[in-house]
Formats: sequence, C-alpha cells, structure tokens
Amino acid sequence: MFRIRQIFDNTNPIDDFAISQIQQILRVQIKGLKEKEINGLAKKLKNPFVYRFRYILFAADDNKGRINGFALVAHEPGLNFFFLDFLSAHQRLSGRGVGAALYERVRQEALAANAIGIFFECLPDDPKLSPDPKIQKQNIKRLHFYERFGARPLINTKYEMPVNPGEIDPPYLIYDNLGSDFQLSKSLARKVIKTILERKYGNLCPQKYIKMVIDSVKDNPVRMREYIYHKKQPLEINAIQIPEDKKIILIINDKHHIHHIRERGYVEAPVRIKSIAGEINKTGLFSNINPKRFSEKYLTLVHDPAYVQYLKKVCAFVETKNSIYPYVFPIRNAARPPKYLPVRAGYFCIDTFTPLNHNAYLAAKAAVDCALTGAEKILSGNRLVYVLVRPPSHHAEYKSFGGFCYLNSNAIAAQYLSQKGKICILDIDYHHGNGQQNIFYKRPDVFTISLHGHPRFAYPYFSGFEEETGEDAGKGYNKNYALPEKIDGAEYLEVLKKACKKIERFQPKFLIVALGLDTAKGDPTGTWHLKASDFFRNGKLIGGLKLPTLIIQEGGYNNRNLGINARNFFRGLWEGSFGEFTGKRNFKP
Repeated sequence: MFRIRQIFDNTNPIDDFAISQIQQILRVQIKGLKEKEINGLAKKLKNPFVYRFRYILFAADDNKGRINGFALVAHEPGLNFFFLDFLSAHQRLSGRGVGAALYERVRQEALAANAIGIFFECLPDDPKLSPDPKIQKQNIKRLHFYERFGARPLINTKYEMPVNPGEIDPPYLIYDNLGSDFQLSKSLARKVIKTILERKYGNLCPQKYIKMVIDSVKDNPVRMREYIYHKKQPLEINAIQIPEDKKIILIINDKHHIHHIRERGYVEAPVRIKSIAGEINKTGLFSNINPKRFSEKYLTLVHDPAYVQYLKKVCAFVETKNSIYPYVFPIRNAARPPKYLPVRAGYFCIDTFTPLNHNAYLAAKAAVDCALTGAEKILSGNRLVYVLVRPPSHHAEYKSFGGFCYLNSNAIAAQYLSQKGKICILDIDYHHGNGQQNIFYKRPDVFTISLHGHPRFAYPYFSGFEEETGEDAGKGYNKNYALPEKIDGAEYLEVLKKACKKIERFQPKFLIVALGLDTAKGDPTGTWHLKASDFFRNGKLIGGLKLPTLIIQEGGYNNRNLGINARNFFRGLWEGSFGEFTGKRNFKP
C-alpha cells in the first residue's frame, strides 16, 4: 500500500527525508542527469521566480516513509500549462501501479489549475530515430503507458529533430489534453514550445534551433498522432475533486460531550462542536480520522506534575453531576496547599467560574490526545490538521486552570513538535493566550503570539500586556497585540498581517493556530465585530504562510454563526495554502 502526497519543501523532516530518497532514485534511474540539478531539487520547490516555473513534487510513499516513486512537474501559470519533468517508480516496484497513480495525481493537479494540458518528452519509437532495439522497446512501453491516458506525440513539427546532427533518440513532445475537446492552436503551441525550449533547454538549444522548431508548427489546430498502442477509449480522468493529500485532517474529541455543565450562563457547551462540524463538513475540504490515545507523560512535559495529579484526583473525587467551583485563593501562603481537595481548587485556579467535575479531566485529556494525534499527522507529512475539541485549553498555565481550560493542548502539541524544529503558536482567540505565554516564556524555540482584547477589559485581566515579551533566553519570543474594545474586521486584519510578518521572520518549521471564533460579532464573551468574510480573509492570510499548520479549537460561543465563521475560516486557510479550487474547466485559447 502507498499514498501519494505533495511535497512543498524540505521544512518538515519527513519531507526532507523523502527528497533525499528521490534524489537517489534520480541518480540511479536518470542517466546523464547532472549532480547539480539533483541537489537543487529542494530549491526548485522554494524559488519559482528563479527557475521561471512553479515546481510541484508528488511522492508515493509507504507507512514507513519509504519512497515508492515520484513525479516532478513544472507549472507555467502565464500560458497555464504543465510540463512533466520526471515520473519514476522505484526499481523494486516497477509495474506495480505506482507510475499510473502518480500520473493520475498530476492530471488532477492540472485539472484543478484549469490548465490547457500536460506536456512532456518521450523518446521515440521510430526505428530511424531509435536504432537500438532494446532502447526502442523501452520507448514503446513508455509511449503505450501514456496512450492509455490519451497522451500522444504532436506531429508535423520538427521538435524531434536532433540539436546536433547524428544524435539518436531525440524526444517527441507529448501532449495530454486531460480528456477534453480542447484543441491546441498553432499560436498557443508555438508559445508553449518556445517556453519549454528557452527555459528548460536554453543552455543546450541555440536560438537558431529554437526558431526552426517554432516555425515548423504549421497546423492549426496542431495535430496529435493517431493511437497506435491503445486503440480503446482512453482512461477517463476522475471528476475534478480535492485530492486526499490536500484535504484538512479533521480530528474530533469523541469524549467532549461527557463534560457538560448544565448550569445557566455556562456557554462552553457540547453543541459548539456540532455547530462547527455540521458546517465545515459541507465544504468537502476535510478528511476525518479517529484520535489515538497517548501516555500521560506528555502532560507533565508542560504542566507541573503535582497539578496534573491533583486535577486527575479531584475530578475522580467529585460525584457525578456535581461540580466544584474555586472560592478560596492563596494570596498570602501559596506554599502550603490545604488538605481538603475542594478547597485546594483555588490553589491551582485563576478564576471562580471554571468548575471541576467528574469528567473534566477525562474530557481535557481526550482533547490532548486529539492534539497529539494532529501533531503526529503533521510530522507524517500532512499539511493542514484541525483539532475540533472541547474543553478549550489556551488559558491553562504550567500549574493552573481557568477560563474553561484544564490542560493546554496547544502547548503539549508544541512541545511534541519542538523535537523536530522551531514552533510558532498563533493565538487568535478574543482572550489572551496566557497559558502558552506562561509555559514557554523563557524559551526561544517556541514563539508565542496572541491577538486579544486588552487586559484592562478582557479576561484574564492580569496578563496579555504588550510589554510582556519573554524572559531570559525567551526574551523577544513572546508577542502580545492587546487590541481595543471595539474593532472591525479590516482593523483586525492589519494587526494579523503584522503578526504574520513576525512569523515569517522567525521561520518556524511548524505553526500551531489557537483558533478562537469568539472574535465574531455577537459572541457573548467578546466585543468585536468580525463577520464571515473577515474569517475567510484571516484564514487566507494564515494559509499564505505556507507552513505545516495544526489548528486547535479554542473559544467561540454564538452557535448561530459559529459554524458559518468556521467554514469561512477554513475555506480561506485552504485557499491561502493551496490556491483557489474552482472545480470547473474554463479554457482560454
């Protein structure tokens, strides 16, 4: 079994490992390819302006990260065509369907981009051009493979004329019109050929040769060779759809409903998850998976072990359907916690409205499991993962709970990912992300950013000031944007742009977004006026950072617009990450 996924760069260690394996396949299977070009593969993915093409790399790998094959394709967005540079299966898997699956994925990408088609080169099957029977046999096999998809050589041109007289096996230019009735005009064909020869082979093909090939295109529309090897109907391309490797992995806390406080005014209710899930699943952007279970050892990497043990113990102590609210706080003698568990709640809490009940720890631990499952999926190469959980987490500090939060899923996931590189946590909840700030305040490897209502009027009141920038080694790695009580979407977007610029300068390997939807107009816990269109723009801006991103749900309590705002945020996030997806074909000759 194998999966096919797009590799965007070598930021993620699993992608870096994949690229190194692909480079080795190139060395073994593509004879004559220069080492400089092989070593420049990662640069091609990152620098489209330098190479004058947008390079796209697809890899087929197994569950151990071993590469079974790859396809490297160049997209020219001006003329909007794709040029397939390489498509190769690993030697151990030749003939196992890897190549066909990779080419189908390339076709899907070209369809999604509304491209006029895919061009590539194949060595000739004409004995006059390919005199070695063994090589000619290989050429026939390759041409037969592509004919199955309807891709055939362009004829009546001099593209296959050797640059230097006497050279053998000059390539045909193959064209795949992606199963459409689109016909390639003479004018467009000349532009495509000129672009290919100048940009890809400019160091090999003199201008005189390039002009000769371009001038040889006479037919209008340009003709393709008749079928020779596959005279049946070509394989139909699948309906235009979002490929699995570009879907957002969705992980829902399957234990969230056990934590249900039925008291009037308690807005952190199970219906929040249903409101969001019902709307986002309409988009077709998501692929649901079940969470895994993780050891409690991950909790104590970011939380005080004594606090974790207390939380677990006191929740087990509380009778079902009852709740304990902190009401005594140790201002003067915090060193000596009382023996009685309910009274001790104030020793670990920052407010009087976050209850402890029989299931609070269990629900919070399940949310952490979802976040760690999401972090694991990011490390396995998924680009976007959404952890839809409750209770929320971003107010939980090293040794305290509050603001409906008990265990800090953002911080625990960040700690997990930090073993592979620098992390940024971007908190866009209405309230300050005091939990992450507290936990990572002295660390330079986790950059914490929070956009929130100013603490002079917004919870948690005693943190979130702009002068709080970190301590010791962490100095400069905490950034707070404390915003006015009244703000609209346009004003918010300008601040978010500043935050994103700081993220770009920090250059993290992974991004964690603490997603609060309580910034919306009408939220009972906020005062801002963001609308659905604002959430789309915010998501698109964040997606434009092009980072492997784990999104963890925090606040948002107006169930009338909660799902709609979430749906718009993720549409924007997806579009910012991958580009607009229309699901239509509108060719422009």
